[in-house]
Amino acid sequence: MPNEPLLAEDVRKVYAPRRGPRIDALNGVSMSVHRGERVALLGRNGAGKTTFLKIAATLLAPTSGRVEVFGHDVGRAADLVRPEIAVVPQEGKPFFHLTPREQVYTYLRSRGMSREVAHDRGERALAAMELAEVADRLAITLSGGQKQRTMVATVIATGAPLLFLDEPTIGMDPFARRGVWQSLRDLTREGSTILLTTHYLDEAEALADRLYIVERGRVLVEGTAATLKQEVGGTLRVTVPQGARLTETLRTFGRVVPDGDTVHVIVDPGRLTEILGIAVRERLTATVGPVTLEEAFLRVVGRSIDDEAG
Repeated sequence: MPNEPLLAEDVRKVYAPRRGPRIDALNGVSMSVHRGERVALLGRNGAGKTTFLKIAATLLAPTSGRVEVFGHDVGRAADLVRPEIAVVPQEGKPFFHLTPREQVYTYLRSRGMSREVAHDRGERALAAMELAEVADRLAITLSGGQKQRTMVATVIATGAPLLFLDEPTIGMDPFARRGVWQSLRDLTREGSTILLTTHYLDEAEALADRLYIVERGRVLVEGTAATLKQEVGGTLRVTVPQGARLTETLRTFGRVVPDGDTVHVIVDPGRLTEILGIAVRERLTATVGPVTLEEAFLRVVGRSIDDEAG
């Protein structure tokens, strides 16, 4: 049976500074990524997503545990792993003295591709990221979003068997983000496998075949977006700002998901009129929408994804 693109078992990363408390950046993370999948690590900033991705991409050594890429241990056989992967690091930027076209071409050549293949792949990736108009401008003159698209173009052009993308659409406008999503879908149809980190709920829902919710260095839950939403219960979300004082009353209607002073109540349509009546009687506003991945995240983590992990 072919080896999995990625298999992690009980991965831990501990920082023990001479001064200050010990930091458990990863606390026993186990997961797998199957061939052709797009898997998302979803969590708040500081939850441990980037640390795990760096370990899997051979950029950081774990304190303990094991990560294999296509059957190769990332610590003991990094030279065998690196040709099989390509990485968009969260802090990565194109070389300031290169143009996007030069950046992509140079990277592909460094991976051993011929001039013709590097040129053709680079042009396709630049077009997919809608960078053709700025392809010959120095990177130092590009906007933050254009620099990020250049980094994504550089990696998708490789067509590597396993791609690691750390917050790949950060700083991009909504249209550019959707262009990245489509390119990643195309890559998996062509045979690549993708592991990405994100704290964008819509990105995880739109892209991931499966997702892992990560919090404080631990995997709390794994599944599809649809499955996690089903586990919330109910089909509608009623959001009541300043409704915390009514929490116990609202619990009689369905699952309550507190979010600071705001309360989200997951209900079935038949209870909607009654709960809205209570909000009106208490002179509170209420909004109604379908259950989303946000409710699943709040149920699992207990805090909004926009809160900083600490």
